[in-house]
Order: sequence, then C-alpha cells, then structure tokens
Amino acid sequence: MKKYIYPALIGLVSLCLVPGCSWLRSYGKIRVLSTHEEKLTIQGLKENWQDYTISYAGPSVGIAAAVMFDPKNDDKTLVGDRWIKVEDQATVSELIDVIKSYVQFYPRLHRILGPDDQFYGYLLYACCHPVFKVVDDRTLYAYDLESPVYIDGGPTLWREDLNPAP
Repeated sequence: MKKYIYPALIGLVSLCLVPGCSWLRSYGKIRVLSTHEEKLTIQGLKENWQDYTISYAGPSVGIAAAVMFDPKNDDKTLVGDRWIKVEDQATVSELIDVIKSYVQFYPRLHRILGPDDQFYGYLLYACCHPVFKVVDDRTLYAYDLESPVYIDGGPTLWREDLNPAP
C-alpha cells in the first residue's frame, strides 16, 4: 500500500499544477522596444497614424495615461471599455507628447503580444502595469490605466507645463 501513496500523491499534485498554469494562456503581454527602435517606431506611428486604430486611456488628452495603436491591416483586435478613440493626427502627436512628458515614470513604447507571442499592436505608457486579457483567439481586452497625474491618491500634476515653477 505504501508503494502506491507516493505515485498517487505526485499524480494529485501534478493534476493541481496543470490547470493552475493555464491562466497564463489567457493573458497578453508587453515587451519594451530598444531605445533606437522606439524612436523610429514612434516617428512611424505619428506619420502613419491612419494605419492604426488609436485609443487612449485617461480622463482627457491632456492627462492621458496611455496611448494604444492597433494595426488596421491585421486580423487581431485590441478592445477596451474605457479607451477613447482618436481620429486625427494632431491628437495622436499631443498624446505622445503628454505620455513622454511624465519623465519621472520613464515612459516607454512596448509591443503588445498575445499569449503565443503574436503581435497585436503598440502601447506607450508611463506607469501602472497594463493588463491584456484574451477574449478570443483574435482579440485582447485592454484594462483601463490610471493617469500618472492621479498617483498617490490625488491630482498631483507631474508635467511642468501644467505645474509651472513659482
């Protein structure tokens, strides 16, 4: 009887671990671009903005938390309930400038990837950890992000142009 206890125990533990790892396959991930690649990509995103479905998180353009670029020419989609669509190049440029102005948080451009490393788009953000949940095999849901302006529980303005020196 004792010789069956250990294999049974190992089998039981294995059965508990396998479903526990499956949650990893239900989330997307982000990967930072190199500094050189980021500069080129941001310039390309500004120039070719019409090739993307562009959305931002935050209460307004001036205090946006993030900007997301979903390529229109692929079969994958990025969705989110609280993300606001952008329809013009001037707003895209302003959003990029706003996010880049949160220098205390070291904003960076990231690739958005699905669980199997398939490319979904780009995300420029300064702080908070973005979460992308798999909706189906072609859709990721982007959860809302908090603007750096509201970090630490209040409307602390980090940007110099919004909080000029006395």
